Amino acid sequence: MKHIIITTLLLAGIISGAIAQRNPLDMDRENFFRFGAKGGLNANKITGSAYKDGFNYNYQLGGFLQFNFSKRFGLQPEVSFMQSESQFSSDANNVYNDIFRAGSQRKAKYNSLEIPLLLNLNVGSSKRVKLQVGPAFNGLLKQTVDSLKNNGQLYNKSSFAAIGGLWLQLPLINIGARYKVGLTDINNVDDRETWKNQAFQIFAGFTL
Repeated sequence: MKHIIITTLLLAGIISGAIAQRNPLDMDRENFFRFGAKGGLNANKITGSAYKDGFNYNYQLGGFLQFNFSKRFGLQPEVSFMQSESQFSSDANNVYNDIFRAGSQRKAKYNSLEIPLLLNLNVGSSKRVKLQVGPAFNGLLKQTVDSLKNNGQLYNKSSFAAIGGLWLQLPLINIGARYKVGLTDINNVDDRETWKNQAFQIFAGFTL
């Protein structure tokens, strides 16, 4: 987690140094079309009695487009690579004693492509602070699971979620925080439990 935070701060510092090269009048203007990139922390967990409670800390990296239809609202489609992690609890054998081998390792890592479509709503008279809400599609890219008999295919290949958060748009830098709640079951093992993903995301990047 320390490396993720340091990398995010370094990214913000590098971008800050570029601000001095821009015309202040240009920086204060909100164009109809903008684009950029961002990266940071992806803290996720899976709900379900088979899983340990608490968040697992990984990273995210992606890009976005902004379409500012007025001074009040716009749309922001994104594509982001997400690394996530989960860990079964010590009680998992009570529910899934047929999928574990004798090993004690109970962790799973899974990489996904997250594609949100967010509505940007400017807060108050400022165009710098934006409330963001919208749906997100998640496509599973790879899953690596320890000590399981089902070839590691724990999670569904696609799922949907709802995202809400705040976006701070400085002249060049963007900083934000969001919470994601899974809307669909990602359990690919059976129907004994419903597993839904949740995540808290903190990021920084640049907007052109």
